[in-house]
Amino acid sequence: MNKASLIERIAAEASVTRKQAEDMVESMIKIIIDELKAGNEVTLAGFGTFMSKTRHARGGVNPQNPSERIQIPEVRVAKFKTGKTLKDALKK
Repeated sequence: MNKASLIERIAAEASVTRKQAEDMVESMIKIIIDELKAGNEVTLAGFGTFMSKTRHARGGVNPQNPSERIQIPEVRVAKFKTGKTLKDALKK
């Protein structure tokens, strides 16, 4: 499922127009991104938690020249931890 098909499905199940469903999805994505940028977690009970973590700087190997060592900088990455309801639904 991609974003367009998700919007279509939300519009059908919530009995709203496609434009309203698209606005809801866009708003949700924007809110989650803004909260993660601010260092906050977004928890959707039963579904899961979105969080941002810092991946520390580390050494690595240049794949184009394996004998060359490179320094990989510190970066913030998004993480997702599944909720109990989602875990249980996938087990069945």
